[in-house]
Amino acid sequence: MTESIMSKAATMEIPINSNGDTGTLPEDDSLEQAAKLQWSLDEKDLQQVMVSGPNLNETSIVSGGYGGTAEGIIPTSSMKGPAVRYNAEFNKRIPVTGLGSNMHHSSSSSSMSAEEATRGVAVEKLETMKKWGLNTYKCTKQMISERFGRGSRTVDLELEAQIEVLRDTKRKYENVLRLARALTNHFYNMVQTQHALGDTFADLSQKSPELRDEFGYNAETQKLLCKNGETLLGAINFFVSSINTLVNKTMEDTLMTIKMYENARLEYDAYRSDLEELSLGPRDAVAMARIEAAQQQYQTQKDKYERLRSDVIIKLKFLEENKVKVMHKQLLLFHNAISAYFAGNQQQLEQTLKQFNIKLRPPGADKPSWLEEQ
Repeated sequence: MTESIMSKAATMEIPINSNGDTGTLPEDDSLEQAAKLQWSLDEKDLQQVMVSGPNLNETSIVSGGYGGTAEGIIPTSSMKGPAVRYNAEFNKRIPVTGLGSNMHHSSSSSSMSAEEATRGVAVEKLETMKKWGLNTYKCTKQMISERFGRGSRTVDLELEAQIEVLRDTKRKYENVLRLARALTNHFYNMVQTQHALGDTFADLSQKSPELRDEFGYNAETQKLLCKNGETLLGAINFFVSSINTLVNKTMEDTLMTIKMYENARLEYDAYRSDLEELSLGPRDAVAMARIEAAQQQYQTQKDKYERLRSDVIIKLKFLEENKVKVMHKQLLLFHNAISAYFAGNQQQLEQTLKQFNIKLRPPGADKPSWLEEQ
């Protein structure tokens, strides 16, 4: 079998020059080509080559011969590693690259890019958590030190006094709001009772001829009181709505800014204490680098603290002006409406509502229409 391979290889290795003359090839070259072919092929593949011709899954080995071309067939399925084409004329093994290797390379590159992006996001999140944990530790340490009287804190006496006044005012206004809502509920129930009582008197005046006039007078009185009561309820509801906006929106917004200011003050004191501790330590190269980093963080927290302090001062000023303006209008409305109602002055009561641009809702306006219910 080996002899047939060597004889076929010798035949395949005889080149033809450009003039058609046959050249001579040394015996050593033939033996070398035969050895290389034997290295590339096993016995099973060689039998397949001699029995069958080439197909689409096979790679041809072509070299010049006496009668034209002679071909040796190497099945690509038997190859391990990258595909090659064996050129017997130039005694070389030429690698064959295809679409599969390019697709494998592109898919591996895209997967590596995705892994790098995921790794970058994870590192960024880790750094954020690290900074948050360090900041929380420093603020907690500062808070405990202040509570036990061991640490110093920045104090603005004038501003803290204004903040305390605002918190006390908010508590008192919340009490006014609670009582005004209770008054509204009680007065609403009274108006509903007067309305039912007036309907009952009117019904009895129709069924009791001997007391028709007396029941009729009382029915008219209750209806008038009910109408005036609904007008007064409109004024009280407007008063309650305005106080609620002042307390739970305007004051609450200012208190949220104050809370941010207090947190910034705590962070500022925490980084200030950290910088003071580092300044008292050694002055080697590592310590100086830490001091410089602490100085930058301290300056950042100081700027934040001063900015929020300025915001709180401005909001407190505008809140005080707005509070005086709103309460002046609402207290005047409440006084005039209550006085006119209990004086029985219906005209003055209606004039008070017009003065403050209050529009009463007709009965049943809060209920959705039958179209909206569908």
